[in-house]
Parts: sequence; C-alpha cells; structure tokens
Amino acid sequence: MSKIVFATNNKHKLEEIRSILGDRFEVLSLSDIGCHEDIPETSDTLQGNALQKAQYVFDKYGYDCFADDTGLEVEAIGGEPGIYSARYAALDGDGSQSHDSEANMTKLLRKLEGIDNRKAQFRTVIALLMKATQNAELFEGIVTGSIIRERRGGEGFGYDPVFEPDGYDKTFAELGNDIKNQISHRARAVNKLANWLNDRS
Repeated sequence: MSKIVFATNNKHKLEEIRSILGDRFEVLSLSDIGCHEDIPETSDTLQGNALQKAQYVFDKYGYDCFADDTGLEVEAIGGEPGIYSARYAALDGDGSQSHDSEANMTKLLRKLEGIDNRKAQFRTVIALLMKATQNAELFEGIVTGSIIRERRGGEGFGYDPVFEPDGYDKTFAELGNDIKNQISHRARAVNKLANWLNDRS
C-alpha cells in the first residue's frame, strides 16, 4: 500500500480523509512522521496555504504529501471568515491563534444578526506534491448552503452545527459523519485527489 502524508494533526480531518480514501493508501499524519513543528500558513489564499504546508513536509521530510486549507465563506460579510475560519474569534482578542469553535460560531452568528442573506459555502483546496511528478496538483471542493440562526446537532466539528448544506434540512452536525463524508467540500476535493492518484497507480 502506498504511503502518503496528510499535513495535519487534526484527528477529525484525518478520520474524514482515511474514511474517504479507504484502504487504497496508508495516510500518515504529521506526528506519524515525527513532524511536531508549527508549519507556517502565511498566504492570503486557501491555495497558497495548502501549498505552503505540503511544500514544507515534502522538502524537509521527503514524503509524497498533500495538505488542505478550508474556509467558510459567507456572502453577506464579504466572504468572511475565509482563510481565518479556524481562528476567527481570536482575531478580536489578544492575537492568539487558539482554535475555539464555539467562540468562532458565536462571532459569526453575532455578525449575521438582522441579516436575511444567509448564503455561504465551504471551500477546500488540496495541494499535492509527489516525487514522481514535477508540478503541484491542486484539487478544489465546494459545498453551498446557508448559515442557520442557532446551533443544531452534536456531531462534526468547526462550524458544522450552524451550516445547512443546500438540499438538506439538517446541519452537517445533524447529518452525521457518514453522510457528511459523502457530500462535504473536503469529500469532493479528496475524491478528485483520489481519482487523480488512482489514475496513476
């Protein structure tokens, strides 16, 4: 089985990716390869951040690697929180990079108070670097939906309790991981990645 590194230690993301890719690849985390440093994400785009993380692991550890960056983009507030999705609330505080999902959701719902336009989309970009190819490959997945007015559901992570995908009357947190892993932004990007890898295996 081919080994490939997913440049993350986020156990939720790892579970999603491993579930989507199945047994076609052995997906290693950063901790699995002994990478414990904080990889910089200084780009102002999802693509740039994903490529930055993948390049770091590829150059320093020599593994075939892919990395993702994901943002929630809400139409009525100019595409916020975007690249700052994971640390949205921390931007108002002491500059800490703490990933506090509850605080992030609270801030988002407060900014949307009194606004009828609740359109939003989750967007994931995956950057893949492999020794066998010369160029970085990029894969994008988007799921459109809306931000509801109160949290619902106990599964998932991040903004899942307030995001209702188009075509469903439940949030990601209510739909559960099995359904989410079939329809989510990350699933769509990973499926493109998997198809690309399978075509070359």
